[in-house]
Amino acid sequence: MPNWLIEPDFVVERDPDRCIQCEVCVRQCANEAHEFDEELQEVFTDSTRCVGCHRCASLCPTDAISIRPAELEFRPNENWSAQAIRNIYKQSEQGGVLLTGMGNPEPLPIYWDRMLLNASQVTNPSIDPLREPMELLTHIGSKPQRLEFSGGETPQLETTLGPQLELHVPVMFSAMSYGSISYNASEALARAANEVGTYANTGEGGLHEDLRQYAGRMIVQVASGRFGVDVDYLNSGAAVEIKIGQGAKPGIGGHLPGEKVSADISATRMIPEGTDALSPAPHHDIYSIEDLRQLIYAIKEATRYRKPVGVKIAAVHHVAAIASGCVRAGADFVAIDGYRGGTGAAPTMIRNNVGIPIEFALAAVDSRLREEGIRQDAGLIVAGSFRCAADVVKAIALGADACYIGTAALVAMGCHVCQKCYTGRCNWGIATQDPYLTRRLNPNIATRRLVNLLESWAHEIQEIMGGMGINAIESLRGNRDHLRGVNLTDRELNVLGIQMAGE
Repeated sequence: MPNWLIEPDFVVERDPDRCIQCEVCVRQCANEAHEFDEELQEVFTDSTRCVGCHRCASLCPTDAISIRPAELEFRPNENWSAQAIRNIYKQSEQGGVLLTGMGNPEPLPIYWDRMLLNASQVTNPSIDPLREPMELLTHIGSKPQRLEFSGGETPQLETTLGPQLELHVPVMFSAMSYGSISYNASEALARAANEVGTYANTGEGGLHEDLRQYAGRMIVQVASGRFGVDVDYLNSGAAVEIKIGQGAKPGIGGHLPGEKVSADISATRMIPEGTDALSPAPHHDIYSIEDLRQLIYAIKEATRYRKPVGVKIAAVHHVAAIASGCVRAGADFVAIDGYRGGTGAAPTMIRNNVGIPIEFALAAVDSRLREEGIRQDAGLIVAGSFRCAADVVKAIALGADACYIGTAALVAMGCHVCQKCYTGRCNWGIATQDPYLTRRLNPNIATRRLVNLLESWAHEIQEIMGGMGINAIESLRGNRDHLRGVNLTDRELNVLGIQMAGE
């Protein structure tokens, strides 16, 4: 199959009157889209190599470069879209699975945008968060059905509480492993979580020795590959998360190519340097809820019952029953990842066609756990492309305890969502292990930007809650009366458990 059938996704245009041939674009593009011709003393561009990361355009000192989508169009056909044709061209030439990064970009409904929040008026006055206390403190873990106090003038709590995660803002950094992202990015996430008072998740790649100083604000993950897992790793984190599924690729394992497994990653993951890190799709010791229960309690024994142990699952059909089983197996929290969840690498067809929206999954799980009388037995964390503070508030009103953010955190560090993470040539130094590229991400600057993001969202959450007449996040949790739907069918409203706007 000739190469000319595969068209570029973007066109790079260079203004010859502005370009000073400084070669900044040549040095900055890891995809080698720009090349300097020594004989002609001129920079040339190959648009077929452009991934749309905007690195060259952002750093061009004379603004000589602009990037736009390729305008070549196929004959309009509702069934055979341009993307479907391009995918067949690529597969017929390369003969492999189409890979991609980040979350599902398809024009499917975003249900957060079809839900609106209530606001206070005369009979329920709003609260000014600048002048009155507003409580965002959140605890993740198993809660007792009732509290017992001793008598006397100064009653004492008699009920023994299980281990809890304490968040000062109901947002955490989602699982992103060292290997899928650079050390500088991992460090920035850990430092920001520590500074704000929330948590970052190691992902399945283990915890780098130099980052163990932040382990008190890290959730360590146990995935099917068991990379980096030993008793010291389990005891180093604030909580342990067993990864069963991931929103971007439910039922699919992971693969970190051997060229990314440097000496540091080798030591962290406890695998030979330069070898592929393959995570099988299933855990080979988990084939039932009873097997999952054994692993949960094995980890609790290893950590002496001092840390919450949770389970991460993908949002799929029957997710409510699956989550119920996880809670009954002893999970202190359940993390649910929706179909728009991000990833470093996933088969494109899996990412775009498998799973369900996090909005429906959350509503179904929260309702099921309440119906069964076990909602207090575990915290609910949701993930899957949370873009702003309003999404977080709506998720909590729908039943979540807290939200994970992954893509939003990467964007805060400079990611341009070009969806080429799997190539390892991230021009912004985030999803790469190339020493030349990783230096482009300053961990001090990245940490500051992440802290700014979470503090901004915290202020906005307080403002929204104040406008609703609520002064504590606990009063918002699962309070669906504060949600109203627009442009939703009766069936969708019923699944979400909310009313139509105007009712």
